[in-house]
Amino acid sequence: MNQNPWENVNWKGKRILIAEDEEVNMMFFQEVLEDTGVEIIKATDGLQAVDLFTNNKVDLVLMDIKMPVMNGLDATQKIKQLNASIPIVAQTAYAMEDEKQRCFDAGCDDYISKPIDTIRLFAILKKYLR
Repeated sequence: MNQNPWENVNWKGKRILIAEDEEVNMMFFQEVLEDTGVEIIKATDGLQAVDLFTNNKVDLVLMDIKMPVMNGLDATQKIKQLNASIPIVAQTAYAMEDEKQRCFDAGCDDYISKPIDTIRLFAILKKYLR
């Protein structure tokens, strides 16, 4: 039996805004999500993420926390002011408990630590992309 977490996943018509300043991490997301049908909008800093969110219909935001120009916590707060119901998933290499709490305090709905576990990523995305 195949344990592929993205088997039978169809997110065609769904759009994820991915805020990530590391190119290798962005390539990872594109690769693991390519067969799901989801459309990816890329932001390389928090300010760009807020701008792209403002100008696009987005179903979910994957938010890196440590980014240039504007960090992910500030960007999350600004996006939540625009749309409080948008699911925002923090992604960070800082897996400390207080860091996790800071993400939730800023308005993030969920949290995934780097390196990203693909099975956990798909479980989180399935929860919010119905």
